[in-house]
Amino acid sequence: MKYCAIPRTDLEVSLIGLGTMTWGEQNTEAEGHEQMDYALERGINFFDVAEMYPVPPRAETCHETERIIGTWFAARGNRDKVILATKVAGPGAHVAHIRNGQARLDRKNIETALEDSLRRLQTDHIDLYQLHWPDRRVPIFGERDYVEPEIFDPVPIEETLEVLADLRASGKVRHFGLSNETPWGTMRFLHLAETRGWPRIVTIQNSYNLLNRTFDSGLSEICHREETRLLAYSPLAFGRLSGKYRHGVRPEKARCTLWERFSRYSTDNGDRATEEYCRIAEEAGLDPAQMALAWINRRPHVASNLIGATTMDQLKANIDSIDLELPDDVLAAIEEVHRRIPNPCP
Repeated sequence: MKYCAIPRTDLEVSLIGLGTMTWGEQNTEAEGHEQMDYALERGINFFDVAEMYPVPPRAETCHETERIIGTWFAARGNRDKVILATKVAGPGAHVAHIRNGQARLDRKNIETALEDSLRRLQTDHIDLYQLHWPDRRVPIFGERDYVEPEIFDPVPIEETLEVLADLRASGKVRHFGLSNETPWGTMRFLHLAETRGWPRIVTIQNSYNLLNRTFDSGLSEICHREETRLLAYSPLAFGRLSGKYRHGVRPEKARCTLWERFSRYSTDNGDRATEEYCRIAEEAGLDPAQMALAWINRRPHVASNLIGATTMDQLKANIDSIDLELPDDVLAAIEEVHRRIPNPCP
């Protein structure tokens, strides 16, 4: 395994991180435990979860993923071996089952969310606490453009940072990160932290893959100049970059087969680009999924590439991408496709 130091922190996270959002929905508790055992054995020390997991978000399964991680910690006694990240939910109709539909990034919600996460995870601290999405209207989860909201009263970022400062002082949280954030939002958090003495945001967890490189349009420069790092989620674009959905195939029990809501990466241009990336991999004798992951692994602003799997075979193959160095001709071919079909699925 390779490891990346997150600037301005004592965190050194595995370049391959373990995503967990299928546990409690597509995966059982025992399967989640098996994945964590194997990941730790392979040198993965960074686990990422969220209070709303698993996905798709449902009242019947909400919080199950954190609970599963908590029972694993209790059974194995190895909390000290893991850098643990979780997230607090912001507002949205898709999380109406969280705190009676009143989830916000204000003091009451963040403090309540953290205490509940600590209890489920059976730990006394979170290494990286993340804001799952902004408390304001921004383009996320497949939306492309910012549209100024007619009526929206967001929680001020100042209030959010003030409560984060108190959580850090309490010792319950060590570091903080953003998720699904924009360049404006990221710079606003950094500016207020610098001028007010509040906790500095050290990571941004956004979607990043060969079909969605919009992070590179502004946020990658922020990572470079402000010493923040990307935690890349959806590195295989809901599995589409593995090639398993090519030519209209609908694999049994696959996420995009089970739920129509996961159509973010199913567009005409997305399918065209996916076909070309898979062809590049096959002509080079590479597994398409491993090629897509290896491309992310080499990006300088990435601290951890958050893989997810529903089977042990998938998990093993995804972790094996850490050993793949892409040849120059493959990298050039990838860039040529990106020039012709840029960001088909933001």
